[in-house]
Amino acid sequence: MKIGIIGSGDVGLRLGSGCLDLGHHVMIGTRNSEKKEVQEWLQNSKHRERAFIGTFAESSAFGEIIILSTLWSGTENAINLALPSNFKDKIVIDTTNPLDFSNQGSPKLAVGFDTSAGEIIQSILDNSLVVKAFNIIGNQHMVKPSFQCNPPTMFICGNSEEAKKIVAEKIITPLGWESIDIGKMDKSRLLEPLAMIWIEYYFKTGKGDHAFKLLKK
Repeated sequence: MKIGIIGSGDVGLRLGSGCLDLGHHVMIGTRNSEKKEVQEWLQNSKHRERAFIGTFAESSAFGEIIILSTLWSGTENAINLALPSNFKDKIVIDTTNPLDFSNQGSPKLAVGFDTSAGEIIQSILDNSLVVKAFNIIGNQHMVKPSFQCNPPTMFICGNSEEAKKIVAEKIITPLGWESIDIGKMDKSRLLEPLAMIWIEYYFKTGKGDHAFKLLKK
């Protein structure tokens, strides 16, 4: 499967490497193809014949599934540069959290209660099948996470049942996660504050070695 990734930060590069390991073809969409981290990702890839770098528009056109991994402040601009028409009828994995870094210390949510980043992205990409996923964990454990109570839980949501099933079967489960669907895209209003618990604990401990697990009897 072809995976287009919009964003060349730590999240995009980590998921890109994970998707390559699963056998997918991956194109990282970036504003700067000469960026040191992007070039290192390409050169160090074990699967260089399936790893590519392009613009946002090239990546969104390339991908059968598109992963959105931008900072919230640049998300809408990135989508515009990627051309919304390239997203039509495609599955879009939204990994974003609407973080506001204007104050010192840990960030806060820029939106919430009556909307969410996931809902905003779905409204912008109204012809796409958006699935919220990978927003509740730091990038270092997104691929093949190893915890005492393996596997950890990846909560997802989205309006398309089929899209969520494909994302779970093709991406989330093979990357080492238990996938649990909590409903339509409005449930992003729960997942984005849940990410804040992960973030606050990160700031408290200075370590990102934690994840969520839904325990069942």
